[in-house]
Amino acid sequence: MRSLIYILKMNEKITYDCFRGCVVHTPSPEGDSGIEYKEGCCKLSDYNVLKGVPALEHGDIYEVRFKNTRKGFYRNDSGQSIRVGDKVVVEATSGCDLGIVTLEGPMVLRQMKAKRIDPETSEFKKIYRKARQNDIDKWREATAREQETMIEARKIAAQMGLEMKIGDVEFQGDGTKAIFYYIADGRVDFRQLIKVFAEEFRIKIEMKQIGARQEAGLIGGLGVCGRGLCCASHITLFRSISTSAARCQDLSLNPQKLAGQCGKLKCCINYEVPTYMDAQSRIPRLNGPLEFEDGLAYLRKTDILAETMYFSYDKTSDAQLFPLTADDVYEVLEMNRRGEKPESLRQEPLAASPEFVTAVGEGSISRFDSPKKKKNRGSRHSHGRGKGGKESAKAPKEQ
Repeated sequence: MRSLIYILKMNEKITYDCFRGCVVHTPSPEGDSGIEYKEGCCKLSDYNVLKGVPALEHGDIYEVRFKNTRKGFYRNDSGQSIRVGDKVVVEATSGCDLGIVTLEGPMVLRQMKAKRIDPETSEFKKIYRKARQNDIDKWREATAREQETMIEARKIAAQMGLEMKIGDVEFQGDGTKAIFYYIADGRVDFRQLIKVFAEEFRIKIEMKQIGARQEAGLIGGLGVCGRGLCCASHITLFRSISTSAARCQDLSLNPQKLAGQCGKLKCCINYEVPTYMDAQSRIPRLNGPLEFEDGLAYLRKTDILAETMYFSYDKTSDAQLFPLTADDVYEVLEMNRRGEKPESLRQEPLAASPEFVTAVGEGSISRFDSPKKKKNRGSRHSHGRGKGGKESAKAPKEQ
């Protein structure tokens, strides 16, 4: 999925960079930096519900975004007034980096609390200043090398026979360092690889291992539900997912349906597990059929959320099912334990089949067209003409 879209407008190249959530264009003579922040393109973005509310404490801490899902909290040490959308030069491990301010005010403290960061004891890196035009020019030169560097790095890793996949490359704002995100099943000795990368690209190298779910978050995309991937929109903590979560929801155990774009089990499988577990706690577990005076009733299926169980007198067929609520099943089990049998299950009303309404055809653009008249296929014979337009005579039938 490409995240760079180029538009040529009046001899100006505009780049929609969804990797960093901004629009890059040619700087204007009026002093425009050439970078415009676009909140809708950001991965793992946070909506500021307290926008405009001043921070009562730690108002000098801001959230700064870099490429894809990488962002952090920085303290404003520049003395300048900084707002959301400003391009700032921040402190890095070596050198400096350039990012975009994406969050300010009380929401910053709420986000730090969610990520278990204590603003009183934690040490925050500094925001040096707002980015100047030469800082932005260096940043644009560095980011322009990322795609080419990633392709070349993959070739080098393949030539060295390393069992790893380089998923993304992120250059630092000053162009002196690059982060190589890679995926590997086991431990990889890339000490020699770092030396080759340093000689080839003439920069400092940092290798960062990520999982398949983190890679899907970096790349982004749409899920089968039609919405953006959860790992790219809001999930930051990846919890373990097992097939037992699918079993308790009566989901099909088809791996192709349960797997997401990362090849692992979908994260959304865990979303409704507590609701199903709570409903299942009120549904009785049966070790055998229910006993009635007119025969044995076998459990054929269960509607977990409706807490309804469907029984049939034929344990091999679902042709005629009789519904019982979980409370009614408890009563029947209690009667069976006392040696009593209810009269019959057939007195219960039959389960009404669900009525589905299809909308197929309602959105067709041809539904307003007038129906076409059918052609009379026998019209050519009615005029006494056969093939080739010749007249044909039929012999009179004998009386």
